Amino acid sequence: MEIGVMIVATSQTGDIGAIAREVERLGYESLFIPEHPVIPIGFKTVPPGGGQLPEHYGRWLDPFVTLSVAAAVTKRIKLGTGICLLPEREPLITAKVIATLDVISGGRVVLGVGGGWLKEETEAMGTPFRLRWKRLRETVEALRILWTQPEPSYSGELVHFPPVRCEPKPVQQGGPPILLGAHGPKGRERVLRTYDGWCPVVGKPETFKRDVAELRRMAAEFGRRPDSVQVTAFVAPHQDGLSVDELKFYHEAGANRLVLFSQRDAIASANGQALEIIRRIAPTLDRAQHI
Repeated sequence: MEIGVMIVATSQTGDIGAIAREVERLGYESLFIPEHPVIPIGFKTVPPGGGQLPEHYGRWLDPFVTLSVAAAVTKRIKLGTGICLLPEREPLITAKVIATLDVISGGRVVLGVGGGWLKEETEAMGTPFRLRWKRLRETVEALRILWTQPEPSYSGELVHFPPVRCEPKPVQQGGPPILLGAHGPKGRERVLRTYDGWCPVVGKPETFKRDVAELRRMAAEFGRRPDSVQVTAFVAPHQDGLSVDELKFYHEAGANRLVLFSQRDAIASANGQALEIIRRIAPTLDRAQHI
């Protein structure tokens, strides 16, 4: 089981290159960056979990530009999005951006993607909220065609383009793995129908364990091998990371990768404390060697 970390990147976060080098030096497997292109003023949608949306959400840097900086100063760590809001992106440009990052990083991109929860944002970016899951699926299908075919074209209801030349192609054959962040029975079905794996935010560990077991059980119904479905879980660490027992639990539950992230640390990393955070929770890496 691999251990990664996610930070919120803003103009106040600090030197992204220095942070990425430290993530690699400490021994993390991956660095993930989240995405919100815009936050509409006066939106009415209630954030997941309720309450007020933290102010820093309106200051996030673009994940692919940020990860390109990380790619330039590292050699080993995987570079992930957690999550990329594909329904809010134009597919042709996005295909080129992701492929370019995969090329300059030597094939280290991992895409966590999702439909998004903020209705006003989705619609400001041009997709009706009720159609976001269809737009996401069609975009993923189009990306894979753009990354693998010499003269790709796609004809969906929401995404469509004539034959084009779209290069570079990603280093990773078939393109980077695409993991869906979604919950519930429909989320599991979407994962198995279209995606390489699942990347949920873990609420209750026992619920996560049950959901992974159900995902693996359902795999055969969709013509998938259970072990072919990658599971990356975003897990909130304690002050000094996760314990050995917690790591064993997630390993036995079926997680292939844990990405350490909490809302408390998100506020701190958005305001300049990312280096302190990744060092403080780094004991998790040593503990992971004992499972």
